[in-house]
Amino acid sequence: MNTKEKVKVLREAATDEAKAIAFFEARRWPDGVACPRCGSVGVHAIIGKDGQRERHYRWTCKDCKRRFTVRTGTVFEETRLPMRVWAHAYWRCCASKKGVSALQIKRETGIAYRHALFLLNRIRFGMADTANPAPLTGTVECDETYVGGKPRVKGKGMREKWSSKVPVVGMVERGGKARMRVVARVTAKTLRAELEAHVAPSAHLMTDEHPAYGKIGARFFAHDVVKHSAREYARGEAGINRAESLFAILKRKVYGTHHAISREHLHRYVAEAEFLFNTRKLDDSDRVSAAIKAGEGKRLTYREPDTAAA
Repeated sequence: MNTKEKVKVLREAATDEAKAIAFFEARRWPDGVACPRCGSVGVHAIIGKDGQRERHYRWTCKDCKRRFTVRTGTVFEETRLPMRVWAHAYWRCCASKKGVSALQIKRETGIAYRHALFLLNRIRFGMADTANPAPLTGTVECDETYVGGKPRVKGKGMREKWSSKVPVVGMVERGGKARMRVVARVTAKTLRAELEAHVAPSAHLMTDEHPAYGKIGARFFAHDVVKHSAREYARGEAGINRAESLFAILKRKVYGTHHAISREHLHRYVAEAEFLFNTRKLDDSDRVSAAIKAGEGKRLTYREPDTAAA
């Protein structure tokens, strides 16, 4: 299927409920429908009196005798929103490099703002890579940034200037994937914990001259430093420009699309930015398919408290 045909299928899924169900089922079960509870492939669709699938599009498992839908065991389990709305939201999230706002989804689909916001947060929750991903290898650039608004009162000191911002640590494997994590503070302890969790000891680490990286760098195969204070931004192969470019995309996403994000929910937006970067070589349709697969086995309820830990 070429790109034009993929886009056509995605557009139809975003406008027709039956085609949306077929779209999600094909992406969740590319090798055939299987029971999400027992894994059995001995399933059959429930057919109504008119010979068509009944309105909830349920399946019955012959082994465990349970009924299920494409929603069961995913981030959209028990949703009351039509699946065509989910298809539209997935498409907008995956096709927009700097993200899409809940207000925009509200305007485009006609659902309430609170439903649009929760819908997007569930998609971002599914995008988060929580399955102990393989550590980054090769040459890995590491940097930190602060995300948030400017101080409301002018003339404040540096401590007050950064008090309203949230630190984010980013690690980028050259030619590979990236990791971004929200941290409480930028200290040697937090940086060491993130690097040891996401970067292999055999990696060649690239950082700026932040003093916290001094002893941390000795834990890796090699460690190069660029001195920004001396206006040095690259020295041969040494540099962290890819990590800074990753942060630039994240900040354009925050300032240009969402404008303001609370500390409690920032990690959701960071996970979305990380997912989009790691799937940058896919086209929009394949990226949507990857996002749907990533949301399998995850659940975020409306009453569940959010935490700042990614």
